[in-house]
Amino acid sequence: MTHFLWVEDFNFSEINRSENIVSSTVSSVFGSVLDDTELSARLAEEDESDAQDFLEEKGIFLKLNLLEALEFINDPKELAKIDFVVLDVDMPLENGQRDNNNYLSSLIERCPPEDALRKIAGYHIYTELVIELGFPKKHILFCSNHASYFEELKNKFASANIKPPISPNTNEPFLRKEDKEFINQWLNDAHLDYFVLRRGIIEGCKYLKSLSEEKLQFKEFIKKDDDKKIELEDIRDYLGVLENFLPLRKPSDKAARYKLFVRTLAHEWEAAEPQLINKADKNTGKYSFAWIMKMSRNWLAHGKVFEQLTAQDVAYLFIVNMRAMFDLGSDLLPYERNLLSLFTDVISVQEMQDKIGKGVQDRKIPLVENYAVLLKKTGNTWQAINFHDALNNLQKNKNKVTESEFLIKGLYQTFWFLTSSGSVFIPFDEEKIKGFTRLQYQFNYFDYHYQKQDYLFELARHIYSRSFS
Repeated sequence: MTHFLWVEDFNFSEINRSENIVSSTVSSVFGSVLDDTELSARLAEEDESDAQDFLEEKGIFLKLNLLEALEFINDPKELAKIDFVVLDVDMPLENGQRDNNNYLSSLIERCPPEDALRKIAGYHIYTELVIELGFPKKHILFCSNHASYFEELKNKFASANIKPPISPNTNEPFLRKEDKEFINQWLNDAHLDYFVLRRGIIEGCKYLKSLSEEKLQFKEFIKKDDDKKIELEDIRDYLGVLENFLPLRKPSDKAARYKLFVRTLAHEWEAAEPQLINKADKNTGKYSFAWIMKMSRNWLAHGKVFEQLTAQDVAYLFIVNMRAMFDLGSDLLPYERNLLSLFTDVISVQEMQDKIGKGVQDRKIPLVENYAVLLKKTGNTWQAINFHDALNNLQKNKNKVTESEFLIKGLYQTFWFLTSSGSVFIPFDEEKIKGFTRLQYQFNYFDYHYQKQDYLFELARHIYSRSFS
């Protein structure tokens, strides 16, 4: 979920209005990314505070006057919460609050009179963001009902020799709230995969840095006599690096940036050994997650598998990595839900339940078929081997055609194969063994509602198509 700063005064000064100005304005600007029914119910009263509370839940930080906006953007912790900005043109300068940091008073002193300042207040927020704070111009949209002030605003940009803002309407740098087609186009661009991924990682790292020592389970994968010591503060530093890794400006070569991110993400697994895990945990997600990250780390060090990662792949590895490192409980966390929203080909709850079935006989997950495909690629159709070991062997074999796409898909499939451990059957009769030419194998039943681990079920249904299509 992309986050926004919205500076808007709702035109309460307008006397003749027949509709709820709060809900109608929210709908005009952000209606395409909000649920209409929820919006109407939550904003039934014409109340700005209700709007602030509701919108913040949706990642939209609403500020109602110039001073509120200046205080927000000049606080690095607050500014880090947002990815895009929507600005009204005119707005109240303040609403009785104290100007403790002298933001507004110094601006009034530089740009009198106050009435003229109010009419183009959005200009001063824009220049502060772009010129002083380096915020990307493409991430700011002017959207107002006060079209009468647009000409004055254009003249202000011209007199300051500043290029007008970038707008989805190439003919108009400032949009009216009825320009829904262009507003929706801008919002769609703001929700591109890169920005959703970046925000999901940031929010995930913030949450994980707040966890206590008892939630850190990564130590289980390190030998007790190993020189590597896992300290909570070191992990928090690691999370801080990941949190700030993806820049606000979308890189021209996203794939290269994604590879570097995953390299940093997986680096901690160099000394980790998934086989050290408790036997009781081998049929849970934790064991498969650890192996996925260990394999990723080794492949990054010795191959070129990760050259064309997608945002979905990075989201998957981030979720997997943190579930292996931390005890995060059974529920799907908000940042995980946001990252999983990147997967668009998601099977329904009912379809996932049908595929899981109630036992081996009615399970419809194609494990056997995909295991056979992997064995055939390795040239090994006669010897039983763990799926992830076979996948590792394929990646190491320089004589084989090891397509990156196949190997990345293998990292998704590893989740399924290590939760449903496999068995191989061969005849016990010595004479039959001599003529035996093909493996007979099956994989044990695993219920992805296992011990009511809801996050496992949600992860499974979101990655199912990516794993087996």
